[in-house]
Amino acid sequence: MTAAWAAVRVKTSYLRAQFLRIKARRGAKKAILAVAASMLTAAYHMLRDGIEYADLGPDYFDRHHVEKTIRRLLKRLADLGCNVDSIAHAV
Repeated sequence: MTAAWAAVRVKTSYLRAQFLRIKARRGAKKAILAVAASMLTAAYHMLRDGIEYADLGPDYFDRHHVEKTIRRLLKRLADLGCNVDSIAHAV
């Protein structure tokens, strides 16, 4: 678990993005356990297949779910009081 805490301190990594995403919904303790599990899974696949670790990047979730990210950000703007009706129909 100590390695997971060290991994989430790297600002430009997939593991930090995963940690922040889960932490917002479930809390830091569950998020760090999820990151540790991801690290173990990655280590298993690296050893099994003989490949190097390839970080997916901090923007992986934004790139992977573009429409979902747009909807989430539009909702956030609406919650802040911005009129986003005309923008929401364009998407």
